[in-house]
Amino acid sequence: MAGSKKENIWLNLGFNILVPTLLLIKGRKIWERFAEVPDGADFWIFVVALAFPLAYGIYDLASRRKWNLFSIIGVLSVALTGGIGLMKFSREWMIVKEGAVPLMLGAAVLVTAATKKPLAKIIMMNESVVDVPKIEAALEAKGTRAEFDSALKTATYFVAASFLLSSVLNFALASYIFKSETGTAEFNAEVGRMTALSFPVIVLPTMVILMFAMFRLFGAITRLTGLSLDEAMAQNKKEK
Repeated sequence: MAGSKKENIWLNLGFNILVPTLLLIKGRKIWERFAEVPDGADFWIFVVALAFPLAYGIYDLASRRKWNLFSIIGVLSVALTGGIGLMKFSREWMIVKEGAVPLMLGAAVLVTAATKKPLAKIIMMNESVVDVPKIEAALEAKGTRAEFDSALKTATYFVAASFLLSSVLNFALASYIFKSETGTAEFNAEVGRMTALSFPVIVLPTMVILMFAMFRLFGAITRLTGLSLDEAMAQNKKEK
C-alpha cells in the first residue's frame, strides 16, 4: 500500500540539507562558472535553494499519503524562510522563526500528552516497531495498563523537552549566524550555514533525549508485560 511506503533517508538528506546548503553558500560561484551573474541573481539562487526542501516535503506527503506532523511543519518552516527572505524582512524575523518552529512542535506534543493518544504512543507503539497486540494482551493480563499509560505520558514529556531544547539551540545558533540583511548574497550564505550546522548542533542533542525516552519506554514494556525486548519487537512476530 502507498501508505506503508518507507521514506528514503538519502533523498531526505539531499533535498533538505545537502543541495540547499550547497546552492546557498556556493550558488553565486557556481553561476559565475557558466555565465555572467546578473543583478537579482541572489534572489533566484535563494528561490531555487528553498524549492528543493519544499518540493521534497510535498512529494513525501503525496507519495506516502500520510499527514505527518513533522513533514507539515518542515514545509511550513521552509515557506516561512522563503517568505522572510523574499519579502526582505529584517534578520530578527529569521531568528525568531528559527526558535518558534520547534517551540510550536513542542507545544503540539504537550497537547497530545493530555489525550488518549500521546505522541510517544503514536511514534514508539507502532506495529512496524513492536508487536502491539502481544504487548496489549500482556498488559491486560498483568493489570498494568494504567502504569504503562503513565510511562507513555512521561515519554511524551521527554519528546516535548527535546523540542524545547531544539528551540533554545535554534535561537542561539540563528542569533550567532544571521548578521546580514535579507535578500543579499551574504544572507543566502548564512541560511546555508544555518542549514548545515543545524544537524550537529541541534539534531544530535535532541536525538539523545529522544533515544533516552525510547530506552525508558522499552524498559517499561519489559517490566510491565514480563516480555523480553526480543519478544516484544515486531520483527519477532514477522519471523514466526
